[in-house]
Amino acid sequence: MKKLSFTLLLSFVAIFVSAQEKQDTSYWKKGGTAALTFSQTSLSNWSGGGDNAISTNAILDVFANFNKGKNSWENVMKLEYGLVKQGDEGVRKSIDKIDFTSKYGYKNGGHWFYTALLDFKTQFAKGYNYAKNEDESDVKVSNFMAPAYILLSLGMDYKPNETFSAYISPITGKTTVVNDDDLSDAGAFTKLAVNKDIMKNVNFKSTLDLFSNYSETFGNIDVNWDLMINMKVNKFLTASINTTLVYDDDVEYIDDEGMNKGPKIQFKEIVGLGLAYKF
Repeated sequence: MKKLSFTLLLSFVAIFVSAQEKQDTSYWKKGGTAALTFSQTSLSNWSGGGDNAISTNAILDVFANFNKGKNSWENVMKLEYGLVKQGDEGVRKSIDKIDFTSKYGYKNGGHWFYTALLDFKTQFAKGYNYAKNEDESDVKVSNFMAPAYILLSLGMDYKPNETFSAYISPITGKTTVVNDDDLSDAGAFTKLAVNKDIMKNVNFKSTLDLFSNYSETFGNIDVNWDLMINMKVNKFLTASINTTLVYDDDVEYIDDEGMNKGPKIQFKEIVGLGLAYKF
């Protein structure tokens, strides 16, 4: 399953790249941001306590959008990976994300588009709940394609301007992959997206994905909400705030002792200062 899924991801990327090469580039709008942030904490005789720490995060956020006549095709790839070393602990993963979205729309009049969407989410490497005592073992809680989310849907996309879009899909197939087990659902999917400069050199970007299946658990909503605020200090120096909130009925929380506690709300926050290049 891992080899097949990895091949599937590479195929998405290959289609994404080859399509750009074959199409008339005058109809394409392409760009993105690459950022590398660092953080260091150094303490000496610090009465308040604490540990020395150093961390780094790498972010690549690229897009390629095609518009011609009534046809609209939007492609976004977001990659994030971070490492942290605190005190005497070894180097640990702090952030890990692979997120690819491809959305094709055909305009039916006004601001509405008949739309098909593919969304793929997973992470690069293994993640652990680390043991608190030396006589305990670390508990692996994630890996590449475990969990992973693959979503295919048909619906309508409302795009009144370049800042906001609302995609609603009553026909959706979603697969959650956990430890090589496929859990397939059919249901309804909604995606809201905002991308706006809220003031000079400050960009606000947010995407909210909502999914509910048509089974006996209809009404239980899976949530994936990303929010990013980028503040440009100068051409290369930036500050950023990045948060992610996730809830999925199919992904169960494993505590430090390896006990299954059922699905939980997951939340991640990163505040960084570093180097960035926008293209």
